[in-house]
Parts: sequence; structure tokens; C-alpha cells
Amino acid sequence: MLKKIVTIISSLAIGLVGFTGCNQQDKTEAKKLDKITIAEVAHSVFYAPQYAAITKGFFEEEGIEIDLINTQGADKTMAALISGEADIGLMGPEASIYVYNQGSKDYAINFAQLTQRDGSFLVSREKNDDFSYEDLKGSEVLGGRKGGVPLMTFEYVLKNAGLNIGEDDPSAEVNVRTDVQFGVMAGAFAAGEADYTTAFEPTASQLEKEGAGYIVASIGADSGEIPFTAYSATKSFMSENEDLVQRFTNALYKGQQWIQTASDEEVAKAMQPFFTDNSLEDLIIVAQKYREIDAWCSDPILSEESLNNLMKVMETAGELDERPPYSEIVTTEFAENAVNNK
Repeated sequence: MLKKIVTIISSLAIGLVGFTGCNQQDKTEAKKLDKITIAEVAHSVFYAPQYAAITKGFFEEEGIEIDLINTQGADKTMAALISGEADIGLMGPEASIYVYNQGSKDYAINFAQLTQRDGSFLVSREKNDDFSYEDLKGSEVLGGRKGGVPLMTFEYVLKNAGLNIGEDDPSAEVNVRTDVQFGVMAGAFAAGEADYTTAFEPTASQLEKEGAGYIVASIGADSGEIPFTAYSATKSFMSENEDLVQRFTNALYKGQQWIQTASDEEVAKAMQPFFTDNSLEDLIIVAQKYREIDAWCSDPILSEESLNNLMKVMETAGELDERPPYSEIVTTEFAENAVNNK
């Protein structure tokens, strides 16, 4: 069962001259919002522009109410999308590539990009201010789920560094483990497993804060730009709800633009309602780190060059045999309209 994260129920506060006697119910009914269910691959501070677009009222301005569900995996996110449990999926475009290559007729089309780099960091058990990937020789690393973009991106970085990698392979210079589930990697690492682990924020900084590890590298900074997460919808949903998808993209773009000029503290405050277990100070650190690596897209346009970079990473990992046509799994119509009609 999918984990419900939060339902943002908004009603526009509209002051109507001459109608001061109207009650709140009348106002809500007059401004009924279109509800969109978004399936998130993970509930993560990495998706700050999305949360900012919600808390700053940009979706509300476009007449949209957002309902978020956390599916905890790209495969589960795609399943929610195809089954109709979700209207829009937030995940890596690799999921849509897999579905298209399987011959699905009502496959998912990516229409808005959210992040442009891997958001994970490499955490070492020992402090190392002069870290080099060569230091990983002979070590064991908790890498993530096989077939997932975080693992593929990490392995891409290691291979570019000239390292021979493998899992339980005696000839490998680095043992990259995929047997520990993504959600418990940090706990396993803190409990003593492996020499390194990859972790997203705020987990990476939390490991440092607790003295359980030290951040030594940004996977996203070292792998280059790829469309790490994007919004997609099925062909049928998109064709039947073009106006709704456009308004959604408009709101997202407003959030992306707002983040570009907002301070780290402002970004943290915009995220905080969705991450009540994290202090404002921790969220400020997270915002700063993701801004430093230029993780967030300034607009939602997913370019062909960017998608090709992702498919190169997938091919290097041995997870892609055939590249689907860019025009089949990506549309930039809604993103371009949002940018040009701001």
C-alpha cells in the first residue's frame, strides 16, 4: 500500500466586494480546485522546488490542489501511474524508458524536469579532506538498488575514474553492494556495514552530525548533468487533461524560478511543512548543499542532450539495450509554454 504523505487542501481567500455576508463554504465552492495526485519516488528534500511551489501557493494560483503519495521506488511509482492510482509520477525518466521498450501502448511521457543532477553524496567512515576515488580501491560501498539511477550514476563515476567495480567479485577493485535496501542503507552503515555508503540529504549530513561518517564527494557534481527526476503522465491522461497538465507545469516553473532567487533560509522554510522531523537549521544546510552542486533546474524543459546523457549512464551500467526516440517519451510543449508565457 502506498504511503500517504500529505494532502494539501487549499481554498483561495477571495475578497468579494459587496458580498461580505458570504461564508467560507460559499467561497470554497466558488473556487473549487482541480485535484492532482502525484506519486513521488521518494519523499525527499531534493525536490525542494516542488514543495516550494505548494507552500508558496503557486499550484493554488493555477487552480490546483496537490495530493502527494510516497511510492518508495521508481517501479512502484510507474505502477501507480499506469494503474491510475496517481495522475502524475515524479521519478527518474529511466522508468519511462523501460516501459516504452516493453511495448506498452499507454506508456508514460516525461513533460517537466525537476532536478538535473544526482542528489546523492558519498559518505566515508573515516574523515578524508583530500579524497580521491582512487581511495576506494579495496573498499566496500553500499551503492543502492540495482537498476536504479543513483546506483548507475555512482558506478558511472567510478568507471570514469578508471576503477574496476563489482559485487562480490574477487577481481573487482571496489565492491559495490546492492543487497541493502535504499531506505535502510544509512542505518546499516551507521551500524558498521561497509566502508562507504551513498546517501541523499538530509541523511548524509545527519550521519556527519552523529559522527557516524563524513561526506567526501558529491556524486552529482562528479557525474555531470542528467535528468535525475522528472514528471511524467500516461499518454491517455495527458491527451485528456492538456489544460490541467499545462497549469501544473506553470506552477512548477514558478517554484523553480522562486528557488533561484530565494535565500537558503527561505527555501528551508518553504520545505519545512513537509519535513517536520528536520530542524530549520538542518534544512538550511541541505538547501545550501544542493544549490552548490546546481541540482535544481531553473526551468522544466527536458532537453534531448540531457536525456542522451542519462541513457549513456544506463548503457554503461548494462541496463539499456535500445534507446527509445526522444520525441516518443518526452514532450517539451507544456514546459516551453510555461517559460514563454510567464
